[in-house]
Amino acid sequence: MNPISDYDIHTACDALLIEKQGIQELIDALQSDVALSTAFSQTIEQISTFQGRVVLTGIGKSGHIAKKIQATLASTGTASFFVHPAEAAHGDLGMIQPGDIVLAISASGETAELASIISHTKRFDIFLISITTNAQSTLAIAANIAITLPKSKEACPFGLAPTTSTVMQLAFGDALAITLLKKRQFTASDFGIYHPGGRLGSKLKAVRDLMHTGKEIPLGQSNMPILEAIMEMTKKALGCIGIISEQGVLIGLITDGDLRRTLDKDIRNLTAQDVMNTKPMTVKEDILAAEALRLMNNPEHPITCLFVVNQHHQPTGVLHIHDLLRAGIA
Repeated sequence: MNPISDYDIHTACDALLIEKQGIQELIDALQSDVALSTAFSQTIEQISTFQGRVVLTGIGKSGHIAKKIQATLASTGTASFFVHPAEAAHGDLGMIQPGDIVLAISASGETAELASIISHTKRFDIFLISITTNAQSTLAIAANIAITLPKSKEACPFGLAPTTSTVMQLAFGDALAITLLKKRQFTASDFGIYHPGGRLGSKLKAVRDLMHTGKEIPLGQSNMPILEAIMEMTKKALGCIGIISEQGVLIGLITDGDLRRTLDKDIRNLTAQDVMNTKPMTVKEDILAAEALRLMNNPEHPITCLFVVNQHHQPTGVLHIHDLLRAGIA
């Protein structure tokens, strides 16, 4: 194994510090540059209130950044897609329709390949937003909203390879996406809708997606003999039984642990009311399964099952720790 090179680490840190400075300059500009802050606010208002799609475009490094911004927008609830400028000139312009918003990214604002898209937006009165570092560029002048990012030193020692500038573009795109997310009151549950796969999808499942419902719910009434309650628990195999009133309201819960604590009594003479916990923890079906897991793993009183109730405190489901394990959450 090669030894650690102090020179390499120093060079890497220098590059990161230069890019860090670029981000700080962007923050400072958003807070002090009236033109930039106004353009940002106008962009948020325009995107958050329209019904069409956001079309991201750019070429080269800016194109790669545009693709990432588009992916972030889509995953946080903003309908969007990417159009390559070169492909647009050969038929893909038809993908951009009146009612859409075009968000074009170009550091110089003079990217020749964007000409066909600019012309298309003018021909069909399509709203155009530009992100450049040149307020006097062709793209910025053509835009309905021109966002001008500050020019910062590139991490490239020759000042040629886009480094700091693309980091700033990416960070600005993230700022747009997160601001839109909060403005639309986009929730973690909403996020789960767009991320159904993988471990992230599992963590964003709601309790309703995992809970047992209908005839799978172990239920009984307070006056039932405890032996009948045990039979119901055994039949449903969830290690618990919910005790309900005549109106169907959950009034208690019996678990395996509750039964073990009655072993010193003659259970033949006991009813469910004698054994049940009258203040069981419950949840609503729309909370995240990960939050249910946190409740079940309470270090002071860990539990293995949770009853799910509606607004009338009537059981609609039951969630077991094994359900969370199978879903890859626990």
